[in-house]
Amino acid sequence: MSGPASPVPVPDVFDPRQYALGVPHDRYRLLRDHHPVAWQEEPEVLGWPAGPGFWAVTRHEDAVRVLKDSSTYSSCLGATQIRDPDPADLPFIRRMMLNQDPPHHRRLRVLVSRAFTPKRVDRFETVVRERARSLLTRAVTEARAGDGTCDLVTRVTDDYALLNLTDLLGLPDTDRALLLHWTQRVIGYQDPDEAGAPVLGPDGKPVNPRSPAALRDMFDYAHALALHKRHNPADDVMTALATDPELTAPELEMFFFLLVVAGNDTVRSAAPGGLHLLAEHPEAYARLRNGEVGLATAVDELLRRHPPVLTFRRTATQDTTLAGTRIRTGDKVVVFHASANHDERVFPSPLTLDLTRSPNPHISFGDGPHVCLGAHFARLQLRVLYEEVCGVIPAGLFQPAGRSRRLVSNFINGVKSLPVRVADA
Repeated sequence: MSGPASPVPVPDVFDPRQYALGVPHDRYRLLRDHHPVAWQEEPEVLGWPAGPGFWAVTRHEDAVRVLKDSSTYSSCLGATQIRDPDPADLPFIRRMMLNQDPPHHRRLRVLVSRAFTPKRVDRFETVVRERARSLLTRAVTEARAGDGTCDLVTRVTDDYALLNLTDLLGLPDTDRALLLHWTQRVIGYQDPDEAGAPVLGPDGKPVNPRSPAALRDMFDYAHALALHKRHNPADDVMTALATDPELTAPELEMFFFLLVVAGNDTVRSAAPGGLHLLAEHPEAYARLRNGEVGLATAVDELLRRHPPVLTFRRTATQDTTLAGTRIRTGDKVVVFHASANHDERVFPSPLTLDLTRSPNPHISFGDGPHVCLGAHFARLQLRVLYEEVCGVIPAGLFQPAGRSRRLVSNFINGVKSLPVRVADA
């Protein structure tokens, strides 16, 4: 397949291994300028089988159009990952709200919204702030006893995201290791460091980490927790879900899956990405620390530059045209969030970190009917974390102390390690 003829070759933006080196902004720019809807091959990579290929959507205007038009670009037909799921798993995967279209999607969104309210989330700010301050103080104290550096991912942001989620859901803190394990298995499946070697099925092919068999242990935990919450209710999301008479048992399973994985990895990916940007831009960090820049605009700019999610897939329900390119019924159409967030047609000097940027219509939390339900909670956590960093780490010290390590993934914009200087040795 091909779009309009162009003398500029179409670069590959599919291979997950390239994202371990950094977001390929040069390739995105080529696609936006010359192939805004570009056909991408889907070869076998890291043991995962080849696929039929897909259309990569890289301009902001086109990305928003795809995300808003669920009647033409479906989340349900083939789900929302680039890789096609096993056809036998597709009915199961479609139970998740993320993989549904209106009107069914709307019903589930309303149900979970009752539990995931801004009022409930706002009550968590005090404990979230105390946690950020405690984790950062510990990291700085340890750094002072050593060489003045620490890995903010392993010492701060992983625990921060995981423990905040356990509070919101009402899980014991001691179970945060389970959340991390499930997240690494589902989100980091393309990265051997995160998930290890793929688990192979009887046919010798890797087992989809989102298949029913792979998620059985998570679902068993969800049901045991729901039973506990019915007998011991509390002011948390799992109590609200477990006691909702309109929610079926399979729906409860999928909500737990969605909240554990998406609710964790949104902040787990965005927080170190934002901190890395601040460490790399000392003038911007100094302005934020001095109160010259508002936290709300700063959070959005850091999210624009480092969106937690790189891609989301849709499937064309009918023949259509996008940016002059003919798309056939059944074609996979993949929105590239990091590219759309750096589209020069919308964001002047897009590679410049401007913490005062306004307006800032980034799509880091999506758009349309599937806009992130937990965006309010994620913004709260990021705002509090950056405020506490500003209070603990002096402007003159905060800087990278080595190369960060990134996730092998074309889905999540993950940071596995972030060594930074946070104190005098």
